Amino acid sequence: MADMVVVRKEGLYCVPGQFYIDPWRPVERAIITHAHADHARVGHRHYLCAAPGEQVLRARLGAVSIQALAYGESIDHHGVRVSLHPAGHVLGSAQVRMEVGGEVWVASGDYKLQPDPTCAPFEPVRCDTFITESTFGLPIYRWQAPQEINDDINQWWRRNAAKGRTSVLFCYAFGKAQRILAGLDSSIGPIICHGAAQALTQVYRESGVALPATVMVSDVTDKAALKTAMVIAPPSAAGSPWMKRFGDYSDAFASGWMLLRGARRRRGVDRGFVLSDHADWPGLMQAIKATQAERIIVTHGAIPVMVRWLQQNGWQAGGFETEYGDDEADDGVPGASTAAEDVAHA
Repeated sequence: MADMVVVRKEGLYCVPGQFYIDPWRPVERAIITHAHADHARVGHRHYLCAAPGEQVLRARLGAVSIQALAYGESIDHHGVRVSLHPAGHVLGSAQVRMEVGGEVWVASGDYKLQPDPTCAPFEPVRCDTFITESTFGLPIYRWQAPQEINDDINQWWRRNAAKGRTSVLFCYAFGKAQRILAGLDSSIGPIICHGAAQALTQVYRESGVALPATVMVSDVTDKAALKTAMVIAPPSAAGSPWMKRFGDYSDAFASGWMLLRGARRRRGVDRGFVLSDHADWPGLMQAIKATQAERIIVTHGAIPVMVRWLQQNGWQAGGFETEYGDDEADDGVPGASTAAEDVAHA
């Protein structure tokens, strides 16, 4: 049988199903794995996504035609049985399972295996061919336990509050911000969200995700409260007039790229917290093995490294060149190519 999924100029295309997965150019039918901007774009005529991610997708794309599927629910489209399964990346993230004539392909989208209270955990899906991301597809990337990072963030916040300094933590507004909020100790002080993060945090709450109370800075009437506050803001806020109201503050950046020595220096922040919504190297290998797939197709990230390693260890492996970015790098931290260069110079 010919390949079920190929790369076209519009994106990843399921040939028998006549639909695209996270296309980067306008198409008739698009299955969206999650609502990050590099995977969910405006301009498609019909969208299909996992039900837990529908409201986030609507919040980001506006008035579009969306069909939502519960995790594990199947539909048939042009003879392809399609179902969506949790990817553990962000709220509503999904892997796409496609079956034709007993052959199964799975496209992972972005995923992680670490526990995250703000989204459903990654679910291994048995398949013949697994299309996997490789954002952090180098052996150097090995994450600490999430609770250790939460403890580090809270200790940093507590020390700053004791000194009367606002704590400003830069992170991606969708997914990362809410995951950080879920781990904060709100007894330390008030939690302030930049508007970009606050809007999406409200969508999370409406979707049933428990998060601590947050306010906008315009809602703070007692300016003295800012001295003990934690501020969650996107990297684009750094150096903006919006930041001036916090006076003397300590800043930090949360990203998987913070593992690299040069990344924090380039950001010019006081602290770097290594926290990613993507799988690290052991997580990628664990996920691949759990699918029991004989063939692996590697996309966006460290494609040559992973393909070579997989081939050397018995898999049929190749790569797809895509136009996906990295939600962490898009916020102003180094991308995978820069990461590889940093590793070489570490």
